[in-house]
This record gives sequence, C-alpha cells and structure tokens, in this order.
Amino acid sequence: MKLDRVIISGGGTGGHIFPAIAIADEIKKRNPKAEILFIGAQGKMEMEKVPAAGYRIEGLTIVGFQRKLTFSNFLLPFKIIKSLLKARSILKEFKPQAVVGVGGYASGPTLQAATMLKLPTLVQEQNSFPGKTNKLLASKVNVLCTAYDGLDKFFPKEKIRLTGNPVRHDMVSIDGKREEAMNYYGFDSSKKTILIIGGSLGARTLNNALVQNIAEIARHDEIQILWQSGKLYYEQMLEIMNKEKVGSIKLVQFIDRMDLAYAAADVIISRAGAISVSELCLIGKPVVLVPSPNVAEDHQTKNAMALVNKNAAILVKDTEATQHLFSVVFQLMTDESRMMAYSSEIKKLAKPNATADIVNELEKISR
Repeated sequence: MKLDRVIISGGGTGGHIFPAIAIADEIKKRNPKAEILFIGAQGKMEMEKVPAAGYRIEGLTIVGFQRKLTFSNFLLPFKIIKSLLKARSILKEFKPQAVVGVGGYASGPTLQAATMLKLPTLVQEQNSFPGKTNKLLASKVNVLCTAYDGLDKFFPKEKIRLTGNPVRHDMVSIDGKREEAMNYYGFDSSKKTILIIGGSLGARTLNNALVQNIAEIARHDEIQILWQSGKLYYEQMLEIMNKEKVGSIKLVQFIDRMDLAYAAADVIISRAGAISVSELCLIGKPVVLVPSPNVAEDHQTKNAMALVNKNAAILVKDTEATQHLFSVVFQLMTDESRMMAYSSEIKKLAKPNATADIVNELEKISR
C-alpha cells in the first residue's frame, strides 16, 4: 500500500536519527506527497537534526533512567505517563497509516500508544543486542526489522525481518573516487592510508592511542593517516600536532566528505556504533574496531563481535588500544593477503538495500 501518512519516533543519538531520516526519505521518494511526522524527546539531538532534514517533529518530555540516585528518577513515572498521553493525542490527531520506532527515549511511549490504539507498528533495531525499550515492545509490534542474525533470542521469530540498517548512500558511494580523495586530502597516492574515525564528538581512547604512538607512526613513512579527532578534542590535538610536526598525519575536527575519506582509506580504525558498522560493511575495507565501553548494555562490543566471529574485522579492546592498536594495524598492513581476506568477508555482511526493504515491510503492514 502507498504510504501517505507515517509517524517515525526515536532519537537521542545520530545512530537512531539518521536511520529514521533515511526511512523518511525513502517514503518521500516513493510518494513525494506523503506526510511524515517525527516524535522525539525534548532537548535531544533529533529536535535540531530532523527539522534540518526538512521534517516536522513533536517533542515528548520523556527522559532516561539514571543509574545513580537522582530526583529525576522520582519524576520519571510522571514523565512517562505524560509522554504516553501526549503521544496518544498526537497519534489520534495525525491518524497515521503506520508508526515506526527506531529506538531512543521517545520511541517507547510512542510505540506503546500506537499498539494501544491498534495502529500498524514497525521497530527498526540497529544493534546486535537490542535495548530495553525494543525488548519490551517486541511482543506488541507487528514487525521487527533487524540488522544482525540471532535476534530471535530476544524477539518473536515470526516477526523478524533481516533487512540491515539504513545508511546514507552519499556516505558510502566510493567507486572511482580514490584519485579525487587523494587530491582532496593532499595525500601521496603511492602510500597506504589509515583512516581513524571516532564520531562527531571524538573518541578519547583513539586520540590518546595516536598521541602515545606518534614517534612510532613517524617512523612508518610509507603510511599516511587521516585522523578525525572530533569536536571535543580538536584544539588539544592540534596543539600536539603543531609541536610534533608529523607530516604523514592529517588532523581534522570532522569529516565533511565521508565518501572521500572512505575512498582514500586502505585500513579503517573505528568505534563500533551500529550505523558505522553497517557503513563499513558496505565500504568493504579492512577494519579494526575499538568498541566504546561507554554505551548502554555494551552494544558496541556486541556489534563488533558479530563481525569478528565471521572473520570480517579485528577487535582491539578500549583498555588495550593505547598499547596495542597501532602494532595490530601496522602488522595487518604488511600482509596483503590478510587485508584482502578481511575485505572479502566484511563485504559479505553488507545490506545495500536496507532502507528500501524496511519501507517495503512498512507498506505491507500499513492500513
């Protein structure tokens, strides 16, 4: 069925927001007249990113449970009830054909209200280990679109559709761009390139690992590095770079042309957020993953292990990165056949049609 009116809920991080926007874009591509309304959490990133992408958003007062004892936790039940009532009111007024949840605080009350109103519902689970909200919703929603095998341990098997994660295609379109990438970053095309990405804010561990190993890196003049330090650490890292003067390292605060960064890379060092991992599978380059330990339920380690268990990536623990990360990477780069094997295996896990497949499922359940 053609989709005319859809609600998409969730957010909190780019890992939830960008898949949501990708789903919205695919609906709009199929039906430019479709009305799409987002429901997010007030004060969270989606309240800025979604309007910037051209979509309307309503905010709920929902917040997360704090692990330490705080006054906020005492208010949480009242905020949940208030959010549930507001979500129910929005749903009744908007009258969507279907409701999508992508994870994040707002997703829970919105999908709960949608199931109470008997609206068709779809959950998109990005991680290899689902969060609490999606586990609670699993028995109530119509369809669960997943990115990894093995989620029947948490979700009803008959509701699972293995679609993969929606990714932004402009990010992963790298064919024929190596020469452009080398020129863009001022790199030597005869040298091998390492790409280090730690997310928009940066990753302290990855930055520290590079700084601590800068003398060793300087000795490898056959290698060049594109280093995305992130917003939080850029000034501090720039000061170190100005002092050390290692010409083979290009430091940037953020990467504005991700496609060219991926095209330039021979090996990629990255955190293991769900969407990053999905992009890396599509890119098909050898990857060393350093999962962040600072995420709920250790999602990133589980995402990384889903690749490692299939010989599709190398894992270096966050606690061991400073000591071992670059020795692991340099060793890998001396073994061309091993690099090709990792590249071949990670490509097998790519799901290039994820967004279209999710919207296909949404069309099937809509009314």
